Amino acid sequence: MITKFELDKLAEKYENEYFIDADPVQFPHRFKSKEDIEIAGFISSLVAYGSRKVFIKKLEQLFDIAEQEPLNFILNFEEGILGDFNYRFGKTDDFNQIFNIMKNLYSKDGGLEKLFEYSYKNVSTLRNLRFFKIVTDYFYSRVKSGAGQGFYFMIPNPENGGAMKRMNMFLRWMVRKPPVDFGVWNCIPQSELLMPLDVHVARVSRQMGLLTRSSNDFKAVIELTDNLKKYCPEDPVKYDFATFGYGVSQD
Repeated sequence: MITKFELDKLAEKYENEYFIDADPVQFPHRFKSKEDIEIAGFISSLVAYGSRKVFIKKLEQLFDIAEQEPLNFILNFEEGILGDFNYRFGKTDDFNQIFNIMKNLYSKDGGLEKLFEYSYKNVSTLRNLRFFKIVTDYFYSRVKSGAGQGFYFMIPNPENGGAMKRMNMFLRWMVRKPPVDFGVWNCIPQSELLMPLDVHVARVSRQMGLLTRSSNDFKAVIELTDNLKKYCPEDPVKYDFATFGYGVSQD
């Protein structure tokens, strides 16, 4: 198994402003206000799958449609503004539905931070899938009938047992401190964050001896996070940068 010294060196090397340029976290970094940052982060996390080169290009297009004003875009969202914008599973109507629900969230219910804070106060841990279910149920309870596959891919049902990678990535951005992350939310302790697990992180974590489970599911997220907590209980997700760096060194 990789040592704490090796993990810490990798995390220290790769957690810097240079990481931002090629990562979807670059989009919320364009903004200063908490609301703009969290909306830009949430939207970026929805689309952050598939080819990085392609989804970065799609996010550039989407933020151009939003005129680089995420909060204003959501508060004044109207169907038709997206034109025929789509990305893989996500068709135009899927994005329309998500943004209309976000419009309701920001105009009536306090925004994304309030939603996640409400969920955390009710569950007190991210290790319980109910934490994610409260968040996704906000969207599911307001979606119009006939929502497509893309809607449920971008807002996945945690009860299916998936890793919830993109939502955990979004929470890392909001909760952890700069330079890469933002630290604009105080409603969830960073010690409670879970590792954003995808195929790459899972492969590297197994090479490091940090993950034994063969499936890349929520149980694997818990196993990996628990092993990383042995090295840094107050901030286990900082090692997301270490897995990235280890992968680079192996390639």
